[in-house]
Amino acid sequence: MYHVVVATSNPAKISAILQAFEDVFGVNQCQISAADTDSGVRAQPISDTETLTGARQRVANARNRQPDADFWVAIEAGIDGAHAFAWIVIENTSQRGESRSASFLLPPAVSEQLQHGRELGEIMAELTGIENIKHKGGALGVLTEGRLTRTSVYHQALLLALCPLQHPYYR
Repeated sequence: MYHVVVATSNPAKISAILQAFEDVFGVNQCQISAADTDSGVRAQPISDTETLTGARQRVANARNRQPDADFWVAIEAGIDGAHAFAWIVIENTSQRGESRSASFLLPPAVSEQLQHGRELGEIMAELTGIENIKHKGGALGVLTEGRLTRTSVYHQALLLALCPLQHPYYR
């Protein structure tokens, strides 16, 4: 059984991580442990580079906190211009995989508020009345009317980030 440390306590992110690891390694082959870690970047990263840095830093902090795991995983959501996306970083004891999720255009009123230093989850919670929306379907769940969720979009990027850690062509 693989021990997977996830650098989050967000249920949407944990669900996506569990689904991806079960798809790759099999059902009931992974034990998930949450290690809520600091990203070292702003609460709402506002560039591609800052978001990737945040994900890498979360993985490093999770490794320091629980060094005896088999995998460490971070999902850092960010904004670049008017687009929202996430970076996924996964490490095992010898390799790293990274992937950026699909991105989506934010409504102009939301983008404008982000420029004033607010977090996307906070803005969307006010707009929709859904408390703690970032732990649920998130902005993209609302904007796609439930056709996609944070979990579904993160799942694809997680599978791609796992490629270097499980496929023999990377060795």
